[in-house]
Amino acid sequence: MTAVRGTTVDITTPDGVADAYLTHPEGDGKHPAVLFYMDAFGLRPHLNGMADRLAAEGFTVLVPNLFYRAGRTPVFELPEFIDPGARPEIFQTIGPIMQQLTPESAMRDAGAYLRWLADSPLTTGEPVGVTGYCMGAVMGLRTAGAYPERVAALGGFHGGNLATEEPDSPHLVADRVTAELYFGHADQDHALPPEQIERLDKALTDAGVRFRTEVYEGAPHGYTQADTAAYDEEGAERHWAALLELFHRTLR
Repeated sequence: MTAVRGTTVDITTPDGVADAYLTHPEGDGKHPAVLFYMDAFGLRPHLNGMADRLAAEGFTVLVPNLFYRAGRTPVFELPEFIDPGARPEIFQTIGPIMQQLTPESAMRDAGAYLRWLADSPLTTGEPVGVTGYCMGAVMGLRTAGAYPERVAALGGFHGGNLATEEPDSPHLVADRVTAELYFGHADQDHALPPEQIERLDKALTDAGVRFRTEVYEGAPHGYTQADTAAYDEEGAERHWAALLELFHRTLR
């Protein structure tokens, strides 16, 4: 396994300064860049570890604190093991902050993150790969649509509300996407019922997007997150195989 180096960096955005976790293979070499979008629980040791695992495969990975407007990491006080069923008050805190991150402000931020990666001496420049989990999958799809010239590939996992009937639904960016997409959906996911998966697939197909959709049987929403009650080891390892195949093929 390649040794990696992780550190905290600050990124200036149109709305302030976002703290982020940056990790890359040891040394000063340049590597393909990956923008890693967090889930709703935010930056924490587990996500840093996931980013390190990706970096060990030969990538420079940036994990921004999407909730920086509410404070630097840690934005929330979370238990070491997150079980929303036992601690429902967690979402009472997280929910309002999530709602404040509008699609417009999120895409302003995305532009800053992508520029930072393009300018970093630790990356090979553009285009980049994007991956996202839960709300991060939504962010990833929006980013692929907002910055098609900068995003070569997106891996989105257990995303929710990807194809709603709302006028700003994420799937409506399909006609602007040029990246190759992979989605690993959870089949036990109240936030992405079958009709939304069908709507997303149709939008991508109609737009001529290169994509693959897989529904992970028996996997709950959040299945990749080992520090939560939703973790499913089989689904998590399947996600790693799919994500690494996508990035090794499209970012080299």
